[in-house]
Amino acid sequence: MSAGVISVSVLTGFLGSGKTTMLGYLLRQPEFSRTAVIINEFGEIGLDHELIEASEDSVIELATGCLCCKVSTDLAQTLQGLLQRLDEGTATPFDRIVIETSGLADPAPILHTLMTDSGLAGRLVLGGVVTTIDAMTGACTLEREEVSQKQVAIADRIVLTKLDLAGAAEPELRRRLAALNAGAPVLRANRGRVDAPILFGTDFGDKQTTSLKVHSWLAEDGQGQSHARHDADIKTYAVVRGEPIRAVTLTLFLETLAEHCGADLLRLKGIVNLVESPDRPAVIHGVQHVFHAPAWLERWPSDDRRSRIVFITRRIPQHWIEVLLDAIGAEVNDVTH
Repeated sequence: MSAGVISVSVLTGFLGSGKTTMLGYLLRQPEFSRTAVIINEFGEIGLDHELIEASEDSVIELATGCLCCKVSTDLAQTLQGLLQRLDEGTATPFDRIVIETSGLADPAPILHTLMTDSGLAGRLVLGGVVTTIDAMTGACTLEREEVSQKQVAIADRIVLTKLDLAGAAEPELRRRLAALNAGAPVLRANRGRVDAPILFGTDFGDKQTTSLKVHSWLAEDGQGQSHARHDADIKTYAVVRGEPIRAVTLTLFLETLAEHCGADLLRLKGIVNLVESPDRPAVIHGVQHVFHAPAWLERWPSDDRRSRIVFITRRIPQHWIEVLLDAIGAEVNDVTH
């Protein structure tokens, strides 16, 4: 029997930032009782030893009843193997997957796999990206490590850890986080303990998607303002349009971004009012040169029907994005009239 659509969340963060401690806490919570965990860390399972039942298999059962496995060769194969076990009834049932990345990993390839693999389409939906930051050393890490900046920039939620050791460093760290990703809510974890219900899950397959969920996911300031430190290459800004956009305009716009911006487009996410679908907005998101097929909401989550697209970029000026969208829109309108 085939299972329904399963939410996949990505847990990332630099080495020593507390990912494993927090995940161990979450797996003990009732809300996470039906969770499969994938550790994208070569050669070891990073979870606490007391959570792990000894097994030689690539998929092991945790003491909490959750499943845990390593990415041995290819993430898509690992995910397909988990789904096959679920369908065959040979694995503990689960309705959520959490992928914990290596501390040195760029999470973008993981998101690419989730958005593009045809074998996973229809079974899995990206549930959000959570990034942990060590409150004591995070500011120095962000200054020194480009991959740490990317982990923060693409996050839907950021979790500050080791706050008991941070002292007065937290306000400066929060300023740096806001410069890299102004919209992502910043949560606090106390020795790994964090509010589980609000940490994961932005599933736009859910027909009951609320206004709060959409606005939390977009996390834009509504004014199209750019947020960046004067010495930072990574910038966040929102492009807002009051008039509906034609579907072909949106397609050409995203194709042009993918072709010409590539790795410098760290993350894009938005809700778009299309001329052809005035009552059902399209939810779009992409990472670098890869864009997920639009998801369609059953209805607008609020009275605000403006198109809002949030960009997290490296060295891509907002003005260039605005001009590109307007130019493509004008050309499409000339052809269709």
